[in-house]
Amino acid sequence: MNDKSLREHLSNLLSGRGAHLDWKASFAGIPPRLRGIRPSGMPHSLWELLEHMRIAQWDILEFSRDPNHVSPDWPEGYWPKNPEPPNAKAWDKSVKLFTRDLAAMRKLVASPRTDLFARISHGTGQTILREALLIADHNAYHLGQVVSVRRLLGAWKD
Repeated sequence: MNDKSLREHLSNLLSGRGAHLDWKASFAGIPPRLRGIRPSGMPHSLWELLEHMRIAQWDILEFSRDPNHVSPDWPEGYWPKNPEPPNAKAWDKSVKLFTRDLAAMRKLVASPRTDLFARISHGTGQTILREALLIADHNAYHLGQVVSVRRLLGAWKD
């Protein structure tokens, strides 16, 4: 596999193409009244999942490109305090920031100037390749939860 091909595969994986669920589809058309509900047997609402994914993705991206980045405290810094979004603008802002940061990671891995295999200088052995795979894996895991929550809320069509 050549360098260009690897970068294309990473970009596709991050975007949700292939075997993974498209993240835009997973969050599309969710009625505002359902965004803060934790269905019976599920630990998180759709808002909590969206915000957690956004925060974790942002943290991984910033770690990947900023040696001065300070990660939030675990676990409280990675989850919203309440299951409901404070308002519709907060939901829209979270989706917008998630989109922006995902695009930034895709741009980082697509750039021939990015050495995917070099250790991140301020890390403990991590590489951009590893961080991109971490985002894709983390997002895929939680998107599965999003679909489960939506099914339990009657807001998902197979």
